[in-house]
Amino acid sequence: MAGRRSTGRYGPVGPAARGVEARTKRGAIGRSWWSKELIAAMEQVADKGRLTRGRAYARSGQVVSMRLEPGAVIGEVQGSQLRPFTATVTVRALSEDAVGELIEQVRSSPGLLARLAGGVLPEELGHLLLPRRAGELDFDCTCPDDGWPCKHAAAVAFLLAEHVDEDPLSVLTLRGVDLSMLIGGVQEEETDDDDDFYGNGTELPELPVEHFRPALDDLDPMSLRRALRAGGTDEAVVIRGISDLEDLYRRLR
Repeated sequence: MAGRRSTGRYGPVGPAARGVEARTKRGAIGRSWWSKELIAAMEQVADKGRLTRGRAYARSGQVVSMRLEPGAVIGEVQGSQLRPFTATVTVRALSEDAVGELIEQVRSSPGLLARLAGGVLPEELGHLLLPRRAGELDFDCTCPDDGWPCKHAAAVAFLLAEHVDEDPLSVLTLRGVDLSMLIGGVQEEETDDDDDFYGNGTELPELPVEHFRPALDDLDPMSLRRALRAGGTDEAVVIRGISDLEDLYRRLR
């Protein structure tokens, strides 16, 4: 974008045939949590005056066409010249480590995989997918405006936010993540965990050792004596019974 000149030198904006107009005509653009967070990330780095002009461009249909691809959204925007400018909003693709962290987050959180497969992008993944760090969000345009972002790129960014309202999974595309790859990575991790479904290879702890304790140690002759005497048993029979019981315990050993 080097060598651009002040926008004040250029003529009126040319009409855009069959432009892509923002659905939101008044107030803030973006209805969903994801689109609002994307706009918030843009507002942290961009000039607010240029964003205001970009929002007006988006609403007036100056964006002739727009396409989303991994890591970027590219729009043809009609400006003051005969040919539309090409404006690009770039979002840095996730690193391999970040994708691995994303897979682990989905795998370890019950229900996230089913929601992704159903077309829902859970907000719990926002800290991994939203461009919050310096250098993760960039703007470029073929126009001569030296502002960052120019109103053409800002218009594309606002239309991107509305696109995310309709298709939240497009945030994955922006970060260079393919949904089928993500689901496959999560399922692969789960399959690896279930290779030994019946636990045949599981290392079990040692069984507890049962320490031998002679039954005679637990024998209380006095309790037996009292029980037998209470029934009127002769003392000689009581003594013989206790002796027989002790002999039996010794045999069991």
